[in-house]
Amino acid sequence: MHRRTASFPRSRSVAVAAALAVSGVTAGCDGGDVPSTRTPLVEEGTVTIATASETSSFHPYSQFGSGLARYAYDSLVNTAPDGGVVSGLAEKWQAGATSASFTLRGDVTCSDGSALTASAVARSLTYASDPRNRLVGVRTALPGAPFTVSADDTARTVSVRMASPYSFVLRTIGLVPIVCPAGLADPAALDRRTEGTGPYVLSGYASGGPYTFTRREGYAWGPRGATNATVGQPGRIVVSVVPQESTVANLLLTGGVNIAMVSGPDRARLTGSGGLTAAEVPTVVGLTFFNERAGRPLSDPTLRKALVGALDRQGLANVAMGGTGTPARHLTAEDSVCHADVAAANLPSGDAQKALEGAGWTKDDRGRLVRDGRRLRLRLLSSADFGSTLPSVAELMAVSWRKLGADVDLVSESGNAVVQAMYQSGDFDVVVGSSPGPPLPAQLVGYFSGPAPSAGLNFARVTNRTYDRFVRRALRAPGEDSCADWNRAAAALFRSADALPVADGTSTVYGNRTTFAVVPGGQIVPTSIRLHE
Repeated sequence: MHRRTASFPRSRSVAVAAALAVSGVTAGCDGGDVPSTRTPLVEEGTVTIATASETSSFHPYSQFGSGLARYAYDSLVNTAPDGGVVSGLAEKWQAGATSASFTLRGDVTCSDGSALTASAVARSLTYASDPRNRLVGVRTALPGAPFTVSADDTARTVSVRMASPYSFVLRTIGLVPIVCPAGLADPAALDRRTEGTGPYVLSGYASGGPYTFTRREGYAWGPRGATNATVGQPGRIVVSVVPQESTVANLLLTGGVNIAMVSGPDRARLTGSGGLTAAEVPTVVGLTFFNERAGRPLSDPTLRKALVGALDRQGLANVAMGGTGTPARHLTAEDSVCHADVAAANLPSGDAQKALEGAGWTKDDRGRLVRDGRRLRLRLLSSADFGSTLPSVAELMAVSWRKLGADVDLVSESGNAVVQAMYQSGDFDVVVGSSPGPPLPAQLVGYFSGPAPSAGLNFARVTNRTYDRFVRRALRAPGEDSCADWNRAAAALFRSADALPVADGTSTVYGNRTTFAVVPGGQIVPTSIRLHE
């Protein structure tokens, strides 16, 4: 089974990571033969899910509300646990690189009881894609190309036409949460209420949590026609804010929460517990960016390659994983679309000192690297907010580069401070972030191409013509037919040392008295949740 989660450091807010952690809490879809899953099912029970951060808005297209959207909102199609595409609001669909069409089910209703029409779906998608609405949470979920939407209410069809080819029309537009007309009539109200077709409705919230979702009656259009009428499906889902992982672990062991993700050392006392189910969630730990803006030292590709070639990738992976690690093979996790072993054959290696000498760097009488009378100084940023081991990863990088003769200013700051440096001040040379990566390679393009903030996401000012060329080729082919070119594009980034993923890793998600299914991207399927006595 495919499982993953996402906490990519994005522009404007690190809270996206926490929001996605809510949607990514997963456990027990093949959770093993343990006592908690052999007990009888509970009727009309309450399942409590722990998350690390507060949710300040429930708008499904906001940077905070997107993580909770699946409980109250549906999409045209759904992703299955095996990675395939299955039904949602649409019972039939066709999609290519330039267009898609969806035929809606005839029985879908909004939470206010009104019937969902094709026109309503079209309006929701148009609203989500309009840049004037500044909907940060849906920005990276949509295609990186403009599109138009039309509808035929009689035929129940929604048609999408792209302004330029895009590989994953179905897996982007098809997966956007659909807001019902009552929500579009008053979008500001979506911060505090839900207006969707989903299996649950927001029924209560408090500042700082908890957030309560109550099951709808008569729901019958979930993935592959899943309903709300199955024995054991909880009547309520309560999302509780628990910032400390040690507290989360205690609550899991005592039954204070039913589902939670744990990534740090507390896993040692949870793993093997007879009362818990567990699922490993593939991740990429320590995605590292190099500031290539003009005037910064790492605008020189020879220097970037020398620094990357000097690193002990296995040692970094071990530090990143707190023991035995595996050097990352791609920018994305192993269950993402188009994932392959691209890094090993393409990341720079060899004699770093010789490469530096060839680029004009020499050592002064104190062993410090100098070129044109200027010493090599690097500002290396990390934050434990992106992962508890990342400051240690940065420290090991600094040790390697200091041995070469670089002066390294090693700075560990809050996540907000690192994001501010990335997207506003630009005062960094290297930043070690955390990116299990998006499920689609196309969703990385903005970080390695195009405009810099505030017009875009390319905070490291990457300019790689080979990457751009293969991206253009990949976008012309639909779905997995594009994978060969997407991986050639990733290889170009590695060869130019534009990015360095440190380790392939996992987080562990535990369930107490619960079972449920998980899809690629780390999202729990709400209609699959079952509570046991």
